[in-house]
Amino acid sequence: MRKLLHIILRLLGRPVRSRKRKRTIVLLSAILIALPLAAQTTESPIQDNSFLIEEAYNQEAGVVQHIQTFARATRGGDWVSTFTQEWPATSLRHQLSYTLPMAQIDGLHGAGDVALNYRYQWIGDGESRLAVSPRLTVLVPTGSHRRGLGSGGTGLQVMLPASTVLTPSIVAHWNLGATLTPSTNTRNVTAGQSVVWLVNHRFNALVETLWSRTADHSGHESQFTVSPGIRWSYDLPNHLQIVPGIAFPITNPGAAKSVFLYLSFEHPFGGQS
Repeated sequence: MRKLLHIILRLLGRPVRSRKRKRTIVLLSAILIALPLAAQTTESPIQDNSFLIEEAYNQEAGVVQHIQTFARATRGGDWVSTFTQEWPATSLRHQLSYTLPMAQIDGLHGAGDVALNYRYQWIGDGESRLAVSPRLTVLVPTGSHRRGLGSGGTGLQVMLPASTVLTPSIVAHWNLGATLTPSTNTRNVTAGQSVVWLVNHRFNALVETLWSRTADHSGHESQFTVSPGIRWSYDLPNHLQIVPGIAFPITNPGAAKSVFLYLSFEHPFGGQS
């Protein structure tokens, strides 16, 4: 297990040591069951993370988002689980977030390295044709390096997400990022892109592509992933929006196939509605 897991943990900011065994992983999240469409009271468009690609829209003032994923290999018992919260820092301009990963790799399980993120809404917002929001992340070495669950040192990640409205029903997103862990001299660069078809305000189809290259003292490795998927939303009373999603990544070299499931909750806080 290593193909897509490499990429996912890089996006979380955790450098991964290469191993000989390579298996496919399955990304799973909690499944939303039986939410009645009749309960919807608003029709907000979906503006979420495109699974593997960041969309350049910060959280609006007074609105928090919770994102959970669970990963499991199609062969073997390896899995990765993450929980993320995104909070506006007084306004849409500034956003703070954190990601807590858990994983089981080659039979060893435990917490991974925690990511602490700051993102600045530099250009535009969710209503603009162009939005850009650079991110800076500090990677805290909370995972065990000996067990293969942590990087072994504090890391730094930078990411530049950009989002563009191409037509009333097509939106594109681009990412360019880099991660450095000085204590292990591990370096990673990623470049990604997604195209989202807004079929309607509650249903999107998307295709993501992501390239990643990692280098350390033992050499370097490059990977490329193509991931078609869908997501849909439930708009409920009190401005609660719930977004499940599913995708089917294929990662080369090796044509490793996976299933990606995603779930987010977004709602006002602090008495705002």
